[in-house]
Amino acid sequence: MKNNWKELLIGIVAAAAIYTIGYTVHIGAAVLVTVLFSAIFVMNRNGKGVKSLASLKNKKSVAIKQISFDEVGGQEHVKQELQEALDFLVRREEIAKRGIRILKGILLTGPPGTGKTLLAKAAASYTDSVFIGASGSEFVEMYVGTGANRIRELFQKARNEAKASGKKNAIIFIDEIDVIGGKRDGGQQREYDQTLNQLLTELDGIYHNTDVQILLIAATNRKDMLDEALLRPGRFDRHIEVALPDKKSRKHILELHAANKNIVATVNFEELARDTYQFSGAQLEAVMNEAAIYAMRDQADAITEEHIQAAIDKVLLGEKINREASKEDKIRVARHELGHAIMAELTTPGSVAQVVLAPRGGALGFVRHTPMADKYLYSKSELEHKIMVTLGGAVAEELFYGERSTGSRGDFDQALNIVKTMVESGLTSQGIINGQMMTADRWSLISNEVLDELLAKTKQLLSQHSDIFEQALPILLEEEVINGENFRTLMEKSNAIPINLQQNA
Repeated sequence: MKNNWKELLIGIVAAAAIYTIGYTVHIGAAVLVTVLFSAIFVMNRNGKGVKSLASLKNKKSVAIKQISFDEVGGQEHVKQELQEALDFLVRREEIAKRGIRILKGILLTGPPGTGKTLLAKAAASYTDSVFIGASGSEFVEMYVGTGANRIRELFQKARNEAKASGKKNAIIFIDEIDVIGGKRDGGQQREYDQTLNQLLTELDGIYHNTDVQILLIAATNRKDMLDEALLRPGRFDRHIEVALPDKKSRKHILELHAANKNIVATVNFEELARDTYQFSGAQLEAVMNEAAIYAMRDQADAITEEHIQAAIDKVLLGEKINREASKEDKIRVARHELGHAIMAELTTPGSVAQVVLAPRGGALGFVRHTPMADKYLYSKSELEHKIMVTLGGAVAEELFYGERSTGSRGDFDQALNIVKTMVESGLTSQGIINGQMMTADRWSLISNEVLDELLAKTKQLLSQHSDIFEQALPILLEEEVINGENFRTLMEKSNAIPINLQQNA
């Protein structure tokens, strides 16, 4: 406390001296600035004020685990493209002889959890480079010049560490580059703009004839937000899309994360890859980890198929909830979910993996769908079928109760999103139109037109298969789970014919 008063006195004296040197002193301004000067002085001494600009420079490096490309599951095309881009660091002399300009930056884009950070670490191992990692948020400060200074420090730190380690290359990885590399609006200079300007300057200053060759690898899931000056050739020369893994890649990732776990021999990873459609690499890792936790809870020696299926449900929807619903509500939820399942099998045979009547996350029940193959393009009829599946729950409630419930709210949101995709793809009666130019009333009119027609078709189909509800309901209420094979057996007993076969007939 005594030292604080001494520092405060020094600050007051210093500030007063500055303001009394001039010919004219405005007393109010002098008092205000003196107080501010003193407060900042004390706060900095106590560590509560502005962070030191040398914080990044003085930050000790943390040794990262060496990761090879073989340890990154799936993404074979991405790894091949990335290795080709990295060869200019590995084969510097040959690249120089051929007159090839060095690559300064590689941009990895794609959804969260697809392995962009892992790929950057594998790149450092592949090129025998020093790896310096940072996040875009580390360069965001309210104080002018702080972010730009930290960019300079980052590049200098990479050079210094490479020299200290006896390496010729250094890879700087900036995650969430969109935080500092967003589009500039052309208005007044902001702190973000100065940080971006400094990053562009550092990229322009990378040359092949330096002792340490620096490569910047950045990651984002919002490429459209980035400034054009950052994306142009000569800065980020390669843009590599890291997409969600396909079925083959999902199988590879699951097997990688199962390598250090005791799993029963009957587990079929081919089927698990199909059940985890549209899972990211991070989600697949979480599935195997949660399965191991379930096995530990059961005091089991090995992870079984049931443990993994429970883990898939948890990653999708969350942990089971001890929420005791009334018998009437359980029957209603069961019929709702059976409506989804019946429509799914009628429109896409073999797609139902499970019908579950158990609260999990925010859902009172759910149907897990697993398409027979990964799909990336959809026709108009396929999108209409997806809408009919989402409407199946609400229509089932109408058939048995004469009205819907609030449980259909999420289903309707999904249906409206699919309608939006149809409109923007020119797959409605409106033809090719610009969705951004449509008014809210026009959107409502088109949505009602599409949904009303599909609601009628869904109601007709479920009415024709009402006997399936009666057969499946007692089983679902007692067991709380019907797997896909058993559900399809019930469909076959009722002579349910898929829509595509009905149309061909």
